[in-house]
Amino acid sequence: MLYPAGHELKKNVDSKYLVVTMAAKRARQLQENPEGALLDSYRSKTNVGYSLEEIAAGKVTVHK
Repeated sequence: MLYPAGHELKKNVDSKYLVVTMAAKRARQLQENPEGALLDSYRSKTNVGYSLEEIAAGKVTVHK
C-alpha cells in the first residue's frame, strides 16, 4: 500500500497534477539540501516519498 494515500494528499491540495508538481519540486529541494527536512521522522526512504509525506502533513503549500 502506498503512503501517504491519495485521499490524504487531496485534503491539502485540490488537484492531483498539482500534487505531482509540488512533490517533484520539493524532492529536488531535498536532493540539493538534505538537511532541509520539515518533519521529524519519515516512513519513506526516498526524496519523493519525503515530499509526499510533507504535503500530506500540510508542511508544503502552494503559493499562488
